Amino acid sequence: MATQGRQNRFWAWPLAACMMAMASQAGAQSAAQSVAAPSDADTPPPTDADLAGTRCVSGEEKFLPGDYYYCLGTQTYGLNKYATSQRFFTTAASWASKPAQYVLGIMALNGDHQPVNKPLALAWFTLASERQNSSFKQAYDTAMKGATQAEREAARKLLVTMTPVYGDATAAKRAEARYAQGMRELSRLSAKGSKYCMAGMVDPSRPIADPNGCPPIETVVKMLDAAAVNVFEGWNGHVQVGPLEQVPAPEASGKP
Repeated sequence: MATQGRQNRFWAWPLAACMMAMASQAGAQSAAQSVAAPSDADTPPPTDADLAGTRCVSGEEKFLPGDYYYCLGTQTYGLNKYATSQRFFTTAASWASKPAQYVLGIMALNGDHQPVNKPLALAWFTLASERQNSSFKQAYDTAMKGATQAEREAARKLLVTMTPVYGDATAAKRAEARYAQGMRELSRLSAKGSKYCMAGMVDPSRPIADPNGCPPIETVVKMLDAAAVNVFEGWNGHVQVGPLEQVPAPEASGKP
């Protein structure tokens, strides 16, 4: 599992590229390790310390809970709190995080701090790769090719209950509604020319000298739009907000 520079950047793309490598290091031995991860071959796997140092911004939960809980899953995995990490990844998966669904598949497939469960892994890979041109399609194809007929059938049965919770028809629509609600609030505040301090944005060990030094709302909107790719990439129902237009103040009519 990996984050790519996320501990140093507020909205870095939280790839699950190295989960399989870490599971292997934990001692998992199975054909599952041949499943291809969507990663950069030149990027070394992060250490537990790297993952534990991941900074998660709590205020992001109001806009992109899938991205926020994926970040917490990454962080707690690095802290060796594996049950907690799995719970956070599962929550992220319910908010349409395809990287989280992929990670859960890898954990089940490799028996990463849990019993090996190939049908469950196949179910997670099915959900993770459901979007057109998904970067997780290769992992799904490889896992399916190596599965037995009984394992595929068991995965199909699991998907009967999993899809209504984690599939895009439910999860992505719910995530989009949350995102739209938060962005509407930012748009309302933008009309007043406000700045916006998102909870957790400032490193508590490095307090800002100027209490009014929060970024303009327009900057926050751009960051959120960029982070939304982590959750909505490949899903046709997502609408980017784009630049906010300032609403001019009404002119005085001169009438009493």
